[in-house]
Amino acid sequence: MMSNSTSTRYWLMKSEPNVFSIDDLEKCPRKTEPWDGIRNYQARNFMRDDMSVGDGILFYHSNCSPPGIAGYAEVAREAYTDETQFDKVSNYFDEKSSRDKPRWLNVDVKFVRKTKLLSLHEMREHKKLETMKVLQKGSRLSITPVTPEEWRYIQTLI
Repeated sequence: MMSNSTSTRYWLMKSEPNVFSIDDLEKCPRKTEPWDGIRNYQARNFMRDDMSVGDGILFYHSNCSPPGIAGYAEVAREAYTDETQFDKVSNYFDEKSSRDKPRWLNVDVKFVRKTKLLSLHEMREHKKLETMKVLQKGSRLSITPVTPEEWRYIQTLI
């Protein structure tokens, strides 16, 4: 499993499984894929300012039944320009972005392993997880930080 050193950070990254699932990541060449299409400034800033190669990721299936953590991944490449913002046929095209001043970034994520699904409902049953960002009312961010304590505790559950 990934390191628990103090320099490693941990993240929960949401994806709709009908768009891109943990199974899709596992099937990718080199089991690595750009995490593109992020169009929220706070999530972008996490990628740009805080994510490093080797950081641990809880791969979370969202907008499905039931939602929850489906596996582990890790950051495989630090933030770089998300090319989908320039593609006029992409759902993620941004007409206000330019090559000189790109607005959007992505990181590459690498598959580590699938787990049994730890559902959102099950996560809510654990007092040690009550401060997780994903469990906060109104939390909709697709990328949120996870504390080392939350990371270690989740490892005991899945």
